[in-house]
Amino acid sequence: MAISITQDIRSITDLKRNTNSVLKQIHKTKRPVILTVNGKAEAVLMDAKEYEKISNAFNLLKLLAPAEEDISNSKFKEAQAFFKEFKRDKKI
Repeated sequence: MAISITQDIRSITDLKRNTNSVLKQIHKTKRPVILTVNGKAEAVLMDAKEYEKISNAFNLLKLLAPAEEDISNSKFKEAQAFFKEFKRDKKI
């Protein structure tokens, strides 16, 4: 989702004047549009489905963070040892 600086940076005024055009661009390219006020980035407008994908991916990453921390702190068991202990505890 690389941003095109010639197409994806627009002013709030441009958005007000060309709302339909900007929305069509967002839906067609699947890229966000950066909205500026007085030449400075103020907000990002993006396709709802693309936002949902990014949000879901971010939530998954948040779930993985504790596991990565455990690995960094050597708080893990090898799969073979884990399953051996699991089978023993469950009497399988």
